[in-house]
Amino acid sequence: MLEGWLAWHRQTLLGKCAGLTAEQLKQAAVEPSNLTLLGLLRHMTAVERSWFRIRAAGQDLPDPYNDDTNIDGDFDDVPTADAEANYAAHLAELKVATADVAALPLDHEFTLEGRGTFSLRWVYLHMIEEYARHNGHADLIRERLDGTTGS
Repeated sequence: MLEGWLAWHRQTLLGKCAGLTAEQLKQAAVEPSNLTLLGLLRHMTAVERSWFRIRAAGQDLPDPYNDDTNIDGDFDDVPTADAEANYAAHLAELKVATADVAALPLDHEFTLEGRGTFSLRWVYLHMIEEYARHNGHADLIRERLDGTTGS
């Protein structure tokens, strides 16, 4: 069920981005927020990598958009971003993140210093929540861009 709900929410975000131009994906359409659909897609790429691959699977990987000097690059660097490349990177990250934890049991645990111990089950629940929240944002942005509503 966890994999199914996460897959549904992943697809919902992709659906909110479908059929739009690069410029539309980069447009902040719900003032005064600077959120864009491309920023949400980039953010979720980084979050997928962080929770599944870096934390749960224990891989040593860089954040794709953020670093110590630019902690919000996923959102802030959208105007100069390559929307097509970022979309492809998101799809690739979904595939790899899913594969990299496929053999781990849901009770697999890892510890984050100062934050506690987490299980893969918790990560799935957190990711479902993260997508659900951002899919609400995406729904509003998409409606403002072209009037499209619904899942």
